[in-house]
Amino acid sequence: MLKRNGVLLTILFALGVTVMSVSYTFYQLYQTNRTKHNDNLFGKYALISQIYHTFLLKQISLPIFETNLAMYDLYPIEREAQYRHITKYAVLLKENGISAIELNRNSVPVAPYQSLVANHIHASMLQYQGKIYFWIQSARFSILLEDRSSAPYSFLNLFYSYATILTIILLSFGLIIHRLSPLRRLRRQIASFGEGDMGVSFHISGQDEIALIANELETTQNKIRALIDSRTLFLRNIMHELKTPIAKGRIVTTMVIDPKQQARFMSIFERLEGLITEFALIEEVSSGAQSQEKKAEFRLLDLIDEAIDMGLIEPESVHREVDGSVMIEANFRLFATAIKNMIDNAIKYSPTKTMSIRMEDDIIVFSNYGDPLTKPLSYYVEAFTKDHPTKDSFGLGLYIVNAILMEHGYCLAYERREDENCFLFVPNKRINLRGKVYKK
Repeated sequence: MLKRNGVLLTILFALGVTVMSVSYTFYQLYQTNRTKHNDNLFGKYALISQIYHTFLLKQISLPIFETNLAMYDLYPIEREAQYRHITKYAVLLKENGISAIELNRNSVPVAPYQSLVANHIHASMLQYQGKIYFWIQSARFSILLEDRSSAPYSFLNLFYSYATILTIILLSFGLIIHRLSPLRRLRRQIASFGEGDMGVSFHISGQDEIALIANELETTQNKIRALIDSRTLFLRNIMHELKTPIAKGRIVTTMVIDPKQQARFMSIFERLEGLITEFALIEEVSSGAQSQEKKAEFRLLDLIDEAIDMGLIEPESVHREVDGSVMIEANFRLFATAIKNMIDNAIKYSPTKTMSIRMEDDIIVFSNYGDPLTKPLSYYVEAFTKDHPTKDSFGLGLYIVNAILMEHGYCLAYERREDENCFLFVPNKRINLRGKVYKK
């Protein structure tokens, strides 16, 4: 699944990385701006502390003290309950402490040194219900001031910028995925075409790269369809043209007086008819026409019985050691043809003219007594190859068997077991990477 959607997963991964990077960048920007804003606001604390310290030293009266604060839009909270509530529940934004000696470096020292040391001032900047407060404390006195000229830091402008950029990114990636969506449709169409659906259309409107590729596939498909139609027409015509003279020849053969000559001519025409039949089957298997026919589950015994009937084989020549419950998913006619060819070969090359069929796990075994193969199995599955020349064979039996098995997810294997030749129909899942059959 991951491999099939590799491009989509790569795009989604890039989208995730981009969104996280942008989010982290804006978060850091938010933290920096918020800190800078609070630092700028907290710059007032030195001025407030100086005014407050002057008041503590009795250099100015209370009305003048409040007037000086009002000049900077700073108003004391006089209600005790409100004072306690705000100092208890407000959010601390920043705090600092400064000694009276440091304050007096920038003011005129009037009080004795001992008084200056005792007056340590602690300033805190608080936020409560959208307002900024300065809480000034000392050992002798404390005051809470509302700053009406300042407001807490607002992240709305930064948030709008972040939302705008994020929207642009999401729309861009959405557009990319939308533009790539025809690839998934194209993949399904190609798979259908590969399975034999010649009516599928690859055409896509547009001038982008995907549309150009799809339209090229459409052109190629039309050429392939024309070739297949031409090939089908040619084969039908040639089959018809060949079978007609063969049928006439067989009729004429019956008029031959000499029995030997009659039998010879009849044998020739039967061989020609058999060759045409095998060629037709090879064409069907190699063209993939049978792949359009639905496969179903059938009992192996029924397939064997059909093969015996197709080959006009004596049932006594075939020993069946197969349980009646064994099921095979197959194209009934083709798989029965493969079994028929295996039975024909086994009986033909056996001195006893008998053979046996049995199951070993999920492997179908065809065995007979006889001489071992003189060449590798790969030699015999090629067309027109056979060990012992005979007028009854064209060397196409195992070639057809191998082609049918490949379409059904099986492979043909051979083993020599003592005096027996064993041909095996092995499911592909039982073949390891080295091409050997492994046992359960």
